[in-house]
Amino acid sequence: MYLVKRLKSAYDISCGSDAFTQGEKENIHFYLAIKTIVIKLTKGDAPDTAQMNSKVAKMIAEALKSEGVEEIFKLGAEDETQIDIFDEDYLNKIDKIKLPNTKIKLLHQLLAKALEDFKKVNKTKAVDFSKKFTALVAKYNERKEEDVLVSEVLGGFSNEIIDLYHELKKEKESFGDMGIGFEEKAFYNILNSIAVKFDFDYSEDKLIALAKEVKKVVDDKAKYTDWNVRDDIKAELQVDLIMLLAKHGYPPITKDDVFKEIFEQAENFKKYRN
Repeated sequence: MYLVKRLKSAYDISCGSDAFTQGEKENIHFYLAIKTIVIKLTKGDAPDTAQMNSKVAKMIAEALKSEGVEEIFKLGAEDETQIDIFDEDYLNKIDKIKLPNTKIKLLHQLLAKALEDFKKVNKTKAVDFSKKFTALVAKYNERKEEDVLVSEVLGGFSNEIIDLYHELKKEKESFGDMGIGFEEKAFYNILNSIAVKFDFDYSEDKLIALAKEVKKVVDDKAKYTDWNVRDDIKAELQVDLIMLLAKHGYPPITKDDVFKEIFEQAENFKKYRN
């Protein structure tokens, strides 16, 4: 506030000079406007932040003018847990929005929620997609200043988010094409990622077969309500998994990594089933 006050005093003296560029003048007026808003928020009977946010939300809702789009704003709300986040209808609703920045924000919100839901059934792949999403958001935030309001640039980001959303949806449904269940697919991804990490060959057929057996072993231990906090059952699970990996010729160097990942995924299933 003090610096902007000094800025205004200096500008009042020298504003008649032609040394200022239009961009510099706009920056000065921008800071002066922000100072005025801060004063209104902190002095007198001005509306508080909550009131202003409420007003802005109403303005955005009015600006959208798209039937059904209001449902998008409910994503993540506690009373909206039954929403199918992968329903194609959501993308169709967002596609009606003409405001590019608003569209990107809603797509961002949609994909974030989709990732949150996917993490409940496949933690390993959710991490991979989260990295892609983070890189995409960083790319958007680091765009050049002159590109901020260029519709082609914003449209490109919208399409990239939509492409990642479709990629995530395809991955979520891929277990059906493999002839396994979604829990078995999660264990398959764990086994496959560790094989890639340690650079050893293990065919897809063998991975699928092993993933099915892993699920059987986990289900056998998870039938107990408190299985994940009982050291004796966790020890039995680890021994059974070690024997299973040895039986299927899965390289011994990875035993600890496999157990850790499988145990965390099994806990994940338990957490979101209840």
